[in-house]
Amino acid sequence: MQIEVANRIQRLPPYVLGKLKQMIYERRRAGADVIDMNMGNPSDAPPEAVVDKLREAVLDPRNSRYSVSAGVYNLRRDMALKYRRKWGVELDPATEVIATIGSKEGFSHLCLALLEPGDTAVVGNPAFQIHTYAVILTGASAIAVPLGNDEAFLRRIEDKLEQMTPKPKVVILNYPHNPTAMTVELSFFDKVVRMADKHQVMIIHDFAYGETCFDGYKAPSFLQVDGAKQFGVEFSTLSKPYNMAGWRIGFCAGHPEMVKSLATIKGYYDYGIFQAVQIAAIIAMREGDAHIERQARVYEKRRDLLVSGLRKLGWDVEPPRASMFVWAKVKPEHLALYSGKTSDFCLAMVDQAEVAITPGSAFGDLGEGYVRMALVENEQRIRQALRQLAKVLN
Repeated sequence: MQIEVANRIQRLPPYVLGKLKQMIYERRRAGADVIDMNMGNPSDAPPEAVVDKLREAVLDPRNSRYSVSAGVYNLRRDMALKYRRKWGVELDPATEVIATIGSKEGFSHLCLALLEPGDTAVVGNPAFQIHTYAVILTGASAIAVPLGNDEAFLRRIEDKLEQMTPKPKVVILNYPHNPTAMTVELSFFDKVVRMADKHQVMIIHDFAYGETCFDGYKAPSFLQVDGAKQFGVEFSTLSKPYNMAGWRIGFCAGHPEMVKSLATIKGYYDYGIFQAVQIAAIIAMREGDAHIERQARVYEKRRDLLVSGLRKLGWDVEPPRASMFVWAKVKPEHLALYSGKTSDFCLAMVDQAEVAITPGSAFGDLGEGYVRMALVENEQRIRQALRQLAKVLN
């Protein structure tokens, strides 16, 4: 029988990263020691107290039952307390905070709650794939504008809001940015809220890397701005700051009606996060601040090492102030060896240098010529990766 998939699946482009992951798997299966800097998948350990709490909670049979899709109240309360402590933001845990199965799931389901065929959402280019394709999977359209962190970028967004009919319904932002590691100051979000008020458009801000900051920089929360909760929500996650990526726990906070719409969708789709993980996550937020700072210092050292090595290769790269990625412009002569396309270049590096990095073109056409490198390998492995890249390219 010939299976006819839904049109929403046919609208998705070939998944370049899937091909890259398959090549990494095949090379490792063949015995190659591939150094994987492709994905922001933390390799360091979560806080010890969190792991201990998980062990304890798993032994309680009550925690093996279905939980609640919005997250247990104490978990949402502790996220609200964290927002107050770190960013001075007041949140009602009952109506303005919801737990999600990682921020990616929550973001996707919120798009499903807000958008439908005929709607549009504005997103920067380059962009983390789900910021574009979660919109497409709803049947809506993603309108890409060249990425920025200044008034010129906001002007480009306003041009879409003023010129398009029907007007875009949602603006999607992400700072610190994945993949480019671009950052903003709080004044940027003040302008965003004024724009949202003027055009009556919803804002979704992905704050997944907001606690992984370097050089004294502190990433602002969108919700810090007066009035932000009237126009949007912010997604955060425990994946990156606490090295809990596989635990799949994140949050959406802000506009109560947007939070409620997400809760409605989740009520139909899932029974919530394993309750033992929720209980352990409470300990992470209560006791994990020192761990976050230590982990940021680890990433900062790796960043400095990687940036220095890439510059010796002749690549154009600036040290990021936040995130767990380095965004580098590949030396044109090196790209030219592999058709001039970063996708072909990155596949070749897995095969020839046994180093996995992500092509910038996977995040949008304006990412062509760049690569994203995750700071998940230790310093020794980063040095090894740089040597192997240099050996192949030089």
